[in-house]
Amino acid sequence: MKKYEQIVEDIEAYIHDNELAQGTRLSSVESYAAHYQVSKSTIIKAMDILEKKGAIFQQRGSGVFVRRQRRKGYVSLLTNRGFTEELKDFAVTTQLLKLELMKPTEEVMLNLKLSEEDEVYYVERLRDIDGNRLCIEASYFPKKIVTYLNNEIAEGSIFNYLTEGLKLNISFADIYLHVDTLNEEQGEKLQLHAGAPALFVEQVVYLGTGEPFDYSKLTYHYQHSKFFVQAINF
Repeated sequence: MKKYEQIVEDIEAYIHDNELAQGTRLSSVESYAAHYQVSKSTIIKAMDILEKKGAIFQQRGSGVFVRRQRRKGYVSLLTNRGFTEELKDFAVTTQLLKLELMKPTEEVMLNLKLSEEDEVYYVERLRDIDGNRLCIEASYFPKKIVTYLNNEIAEGSIFNYLTEGLKLNISFADIYLHVDTLNEEQGEKLQLHAGAPALFVEQVVYLGTGEPFDYSKLTYHYQHSKFFVQAINF
């Protein structure tokens, strides 16, 4: 992990752990630079990332301030951190339905920029929050990047495994959303009837190099899922 990334994590944790209110003034760039023993440019880069993530806002000549924290139980549509991190104040459980190594379909090849000779890990899971069904999650990971997966990893936080175990530098994602109705199989998995509404999300997640490594499809229970988006630069 790069130094500015560690600083971002530290400041986010400090804001969260101390439950800082919106408008709380944080230390100056100079103070952070002295504390972390890094250049001002490193701190400025960290602050820019925090601002884009909605954790802070900056006022020229006045300082850096905490931005309003999201409501508990809401999942950001603009994050790549995974449910375990996003909903850490809730009981999030995972039921692994399938884990297999397979050849990619045309759809998977297109989204992950693979060839027919490549292999992918396919992981299908059910995610619950506080005992209620949250979503169906189906993910594809190219074996040439995610070199190993087993049941124990898939039943836990895949995000933590990718970042801490494999040291992948997860950078950004393309996210596509649409609303539709469930088919019979989807309804059974979400404990709903066929024809019930649902939010369907597709995402392609990329490394810092721009290489896609995760193509996922998530189908959310319309009664148990809540989302938020933080807008910037109006």
